[in-house]
Amino acid sequence: MRRFIVIGHRATTSGSFKLDDLCGGAGRLDVLLRCINSAFFLSHDIRRDVEMFLVLLGPPSPPKTLRFVGNELKYLNPDERSTGALVRNALMQKTSGEERSSPGIYISDRSYAELFSNVSKETNIVYLKEDGVDIRDVDFSGDVTFVLGDDQDLTPEEEKALIAYQPDKVRLGPISYHADHCITVVNNELDRRIV
Repeated sequence: MRRFIVIGHRATTSGSFKLDDLCGGAGRLDVLLRCINSAFFLSHDIRRDVEMFLVLLGPPSPPKTLRFVGNELKYLNPDERSTGALVRNALMQKTSGEERSSPGIYISDRSYAELFSNVSKETNIVYLKEDGVDIRDVDFSGDVTFVLGDDQDLTPEEEKALIAYQPDKVRLGPISYHADHCITVVNNELDRRIV
């Protein structure tokens, strides 16, 4: 199992956004939607061995955590607008604990720190950071969770909370990439090791 945790620093926590304004009124939700596509889509299928968490920290009621489960997903299409509609529907749910909004998509009020306290028990955590060890020099075994920011780096507080779980710090190459491209590179790297 591979997991991705992406922090959406400005992403809206309300379902009232317009689908034609995903990058402005929705707090750069477009970045997170592209991350979903990069995590799950293959040429003619969906990756079943992937789980993704989006931690939304924008107004009006942060945090909201969306969880996408590859082997349960239905109705996910590769365009940002329809994926945005699935996210909007999830954000309209009233939450007490974790609630399913559609097949394979769950929403909760879990914070970033709460999410790590649950995930860290069952996986190796990898922090994608430009000053880390090259991914090609790292051996991944078992379940692995990759953590990254949206179009902004993790804040010092977020980084401090993550470091408490002793993640491996890994870089993907000699230059910085967009968050969704990072996920594509990670998937490609892990795919090459499986074949």
